[in-house]
Amino acid sequence: MDIYIDFDDCLCETARWFVTKVKEMYGKDIPYEKVRFFDLQKSFDLTTEQYELMMAKAHTPDVLLSFEETPGASKTVNEWLDAGFNVSVITGRPYSAYGPSRMWLDRHGLERVKLYCFNKYGRDGFDRNSEFCLEPEDYYKLHFDYAIEDSPAAFRFFEHLPKLKVMVFDRPWNRESTLPGENFLRCCGWEAIRANIR
Repeated sequence: MDIYIDFDDCLCETARWFVTKVKEMYGKDIPYEKVRFFDLQKSFDLTTEQYELMMAKAHTPDVLLSFEETPGASKTVNEWLDAGFNVSVITGRPYSAYGPSRMWLDRHGLERVKLYCFNKYGRDGFDRNSEFCLEPEDYYKLHFDYAIEDSPAAFRFFEHLPKLKVMVFDRPWNRESTLPGENFLRCCGWEAIRANIR
């Protein structure tokens, strides 16, 4: 069994950090449940300069290591690893975030999972010479039976795997999205995900 897991807002509570930070930096009090778009610049109504500054702060090692674990994540993933499943964390974070992202996983008992930085959103900062950095042509060579993802913008990366079952991690920014097919199942937390992956 091969499982794909997105990092931010699946394994850890990244958006909750942004809600706090945007209030601190720009005085914008946007409740977590009102973060309606995966595009945080749009959700928080930021200028390009404000958004880029906030994203730069979010990708510093200290901040990446500070994100709270989503309840049940490590426990569930370790159960799968113990059962012999192959688990890969496929993040859209830039490759410059690989080191602290790997450290976060290790600190949360997820030393055995593979971590890849996948250029999902066409951002700069990806190293084509690293085995842990995936461009789309590299990603499409991989196979998965299940995927856990919160971002509607990433759903297109599953079209090449018609038998893939996608667990959509329920978040405010994906609730208005139409799920692409019957193989997409909305799950409210790790208990629901665990119950649907066997």
